[in-house]
Amino acid sequence: MRAFFHFWFSFLLVFAVAWLSGCTNSAQEQKDEKSAFEVTEDSIEDIHNALERGDCSCEQLVGAYLARIAAYDQPTKLNSIVVTNPAALGTARQLDAEYRRSKKMRPLHCIPVIVKDNYNTAGLQTAAGSAALKGFAPTTDATMVKALKAAGAIVLAKSNMAEWAFSPMVTISSIAGETRNPYNLDHVPAGSSGGTAAAVATSLGAVGLGTDTGNSIRGPSSHNALVGFRPTLGLLSRAGITPLYLRNDTGGPMTRTVADATRLLEVMAGPDPADPLTAYSAGKVPQGGYRQFLDKNGLKGARIGVLRTLSERSPDPQVKALFEKAVADLRQAGAEVVDVEIPDFAKVSKDQWCSVFKRDVNAYLAELGPTSPVKNINEVLASGKYSAYIKENLQDELANGIATATTATEGCGEAYTDPRRIAFRNAVTAVMDRYQVGALVYPTWNNPPAKIGDFKGYKGDNSQLIAPHTGQPAFTVPMGFTYENLPAGLQFLGRSFDEAKLIKYTYAYEQATRHRKAPALFPALLNKAEKAK
Repeated sequence: MRAFFHFWFSFLLVFAVAWLSGCTNSAQEQKDEKSAFEVTEDSIEDIHNALERGDCSCEQLVGAYLARIAAYDQPTKLNSIVVTNPAALGTARQLDAEYRRSKKMRPLHCIPVIVKDNYNTAGLQTAAGSAALKGFAPTTDATMVKALKAAGAIVLAKSNMAEWAFSPMVTISSIAGETRNPYNLDHVPAGSSGGTAAAVATSLGAVGLGTDTGNSIRGPSSHNALVGFRPTLGLLSRAGITPLYLRNDTGGPMTRTVADATRLLEVMAGPDPADPLTAYSAGKVPQGGYRQFLDKNGLKGARIGVLRTLSERSPDPQVKALFEKAVADLRQAGAEVVDVEIPDFAKVSKDQWCSVFKRDVNAYLAELGPTSPVKNINEVLASGKYSAYIKENLQDELANGIATATTATEGCGEAYTDPRRIAFRNAVTAVMDRYQVGALVYPTWNNPPAKIGDFKGYKGDNSQLIAPHTGQPAFTVPMGFTYENLPAGLQFLGRSFDEAKLIKYTYAYEQATRHRKAPALFPALLNKAEKAK
């Protein structure tokens, strides 16, 4: 009974906050009959239109998102947020004052961003899901965060993640516990960026940042009916992001629409002296940016390859049906679709993983300075401050990992120097050239999201098999829903630095199918209050 009254007291308090921070979106009201201060499913364009019309201030908008976090994240046990930013409303007020003076908006003016807990955020706790780093606040931002802030975005909150990003399957940390899937709370949101995915899917923020070493942008995006961009390795800077395996790591956007992901990519892409790998992106970002490729007719005349090697890996019948419908939808949208095969796939994709966690994370921790609670991963293990499920990972990495940041190990080179990785990428690209296709498609996962605690149900992940090792870009977009309202995703793999083409294809597919829908368990706050009367 106490829990019941606590829930409703919290809800009424949040409702009052939401009312005071009301933000009317007239265009959305006309379309969906949404109520005042309703921000559910609002895109960057929706937000900017509302600000331009004077329907709300940036401060009111941020207040509305904070109200949703307070109303939904902990009361429903979604558990996607680690910490909210106490400076967010102050930053919003500054942006309001700037807009009053200049009458101009920056590219991401007042866009509240959910940032994964492994991105350094100045003055705000960054712990990589580890209790060993609890309370640590960096003095500088990760390069990608800095770029978003410069474009006018607001870091609204840090999201939960799989501890040290070790799991592609679950989002569990010693600092915040387990995140659930908002479409069905008995199921997982995938890992390790599941906190960002769950928060963005439920409109606890407008857009989000995740990281992807093998799966962790695309898997959670697929499991939560989101768009997830894993860009070409070297297009976005990893500086200031806690590494897992730096040879595979990249950050990227997780959003509800292709257009929003494209806007984020546009302001973050390009060389950064702090990350030498980004030198490969010099001259690769299109003049005029990426938004020019948001073409609803972008699939007309395109050739798309269906990679049956992945789509036929023991797929669940409902996911298989959705995928075959997606192939038909690609044709309906004007694409020529052909089946393709990568010869000797098992051979060329073999032995691509490399244990570099110890080397990379020790270098990262050393850069944090004297205020960091731990200086290396040995101290983390010695502290006992970690989730039980990652103990074996930590021990294995300490036993087998590279000892120092400067030691080289055969086969552990980065995407553009490691012979095995180059050979794998060349094999994939050769097939694309032979069939003259602009992208390969396959289900992001061949199975629906597993139930929480059902480790035997964690199967079907296609994301780890190509892009992390070849360095190629791979985007996932919603493909529909399976059992019990559980989402599935369609993945597009492109040639290196061919993000522009993938944006055309994914945007056209998204606009033709419009599979994205909000989770029913997390409605507009006013609608929820009205139903409770």
